[in-house]
Amino acid sequence: MTVSVLSAGFSSALPEIFLLAATCALMIVDLFVKSERRTLSYALAQLILLGCAVLTAMVSLLSLRHPVYAFDGLFVNDQMANLLKLMAYLSVAMALAYSRQYLLDRNLFKGEFLTLLLFALLGMMVMMSANSFITLYLGLELLSLCLYAMVALNRESAASTEAAMKYFVLGALASGLLLYGMSMIYGATGTLTISEVAQHVAQLSGNAAERPFLVLGLVFVMAGIAFKLGLVPFHMWIPDVYQGAPTAVTLVIGSAPKLAAFAMAIRLLVNGLLVLAVDWQQMLVFMAVLSIALGNLSAIAQTNLKRMLAYSTIAHMGFMLLGLLSGVVGGNLRNAADAYAAAMYYTIVYVLMSLGAFGMLLFLSRAGFECETLDDMKGLNRRNPWYAFLMLVLMFSLAGIPPTAGFYAKLAVLSAAVSAGQVWLAVVAVLLALVGAFYYLRIVKLMYFDEPADPSPVTGNDEMRLVLSANGLALLVLGILPQPLMALCFSAIKSL
Repeated sequence: MTVSVLSAGFSSALPEIFLLAATCALMIVDLFVKSERRTLSYALAQLILLGCAVLTAMVSLLSLRHPVYAFDGLFVNDQMANLLKLMAYLSVAMALAYSRQYLLDRNLFKGEFLTLLLFALLGMMVMMSANSFITLYLGLELLSLCLYAMVALNRESAASTEAAMKYFVLGALASGLLLYGMSMIYGATGTLTISEVAQHVAQLSGNAAERPFLVLGLVFVMAGIAFKLGLVPFHMWIPDVYQGAPTAVTLVIGSAPKLAAFAMAIRLLVNGLLVLAVDWQQMLVFMAVLSIALGNLSAIAQTNLKRMLAYSTIAHMGFMLLGLLSGVVGGNLRNAADAYAAAMYYTIVYVLMSLGAFGMLLFLSRAGFECETLDDMKGLNRRNPWYAFLMLVLMFSLAGIPPTAGFYAKLAVLSAAVSAGQVWLAVVAVLLALVGAFYYLRIVKLMYFDEPADPSPVTGNDEMRLVLSANGLALLVLGILPQPLMALCFSAIKSL
């Protein structure tokens, strides 16, 4: 390899290199931090995220015209990866702001949380820029191992330990299925590089002897993707992990990792196995219907807010699939960019909604009290009208009610499904969304029409107030002016 290629490779991966070095430095610095509040460690973590954002913005200039491949094709720097990375930085920064006081009240705000979160972010970034099965799998395992440890962060909680064990066992099984599928595709194509896999699959798909082997490998790959997105029938871990983990960790699991899982789906299915779209689209239709149905119907029966939002996640990932399965119509890619951009927009908006919903639970919690049941939301309007309004915006957005971002996100993926000729699927999704609106509006009813179970005023630090207000208002702005973000998503997908 020449010096110029090495230089290009390192410059493309500069944000990842910086994050790795800075996180290792943070681990050492935290050893000497005596304050329990860890103000220095927290500030350094936020500065690291800012540095990553600046470097990613600089690196993105290299990929404005075409993707830049590095490290012998293992790594790709393109617009999609850079946009998802920037959203991941924002998500992790907000997660830190939301989680700080909650973890301090429970004596859990330690260097381990900060370093695990930043190493998980590094795994996400590697997944987003992966152009090889090896790179993708390494990023996935780094992310997963960090999340397993974060779920078990509260070692004195039996529920957290049980949730971590379930997550670890099922996650290991899903990783094995994904790895087995990748090995079968490697056996058929003879390469691990995703861009080269696409070329070989195009040649082999017409071969009657090779196609069944490829499709069988695709089935196992789909199982791995479905687990990471939390799709039926690989959803079993989500309710238990969301409920058992500390709420701060639940917020992390329900936000930025969804961006990485979306990137994994795009890299494998669109970049690598687009020729087999007729096969994986049928699987996605099946999982989308089941996820939307089971997620919305099961959420109605929940009294625990974290568990309700867990089933809500399953339903929302089913909606995201409506865009992902609508790109190829009869071998025609005419609607592909619009459909995949709609799916990407939906994922980003969902991450913002999830951050706001779990952020509100963290904001309303305090030392010795966990805000996680429906009764805890009663009379919030009388305790603080502004935060009741923000929660109303979040619930309206999750339900897909205008003029919030959730409405436009649902409209975009439903339009993609209709354009692909899947009218029946769009109708089913709309009917199930109406069912799902019940449990969101139930929370609004509790806030505005019920007597508060706890009449004490709502208190919280200024940072959380500011971030939570900005989060809620952003969902209103994106609902009224969705075009700029949608244009960015379209440009990112188009560059693929």
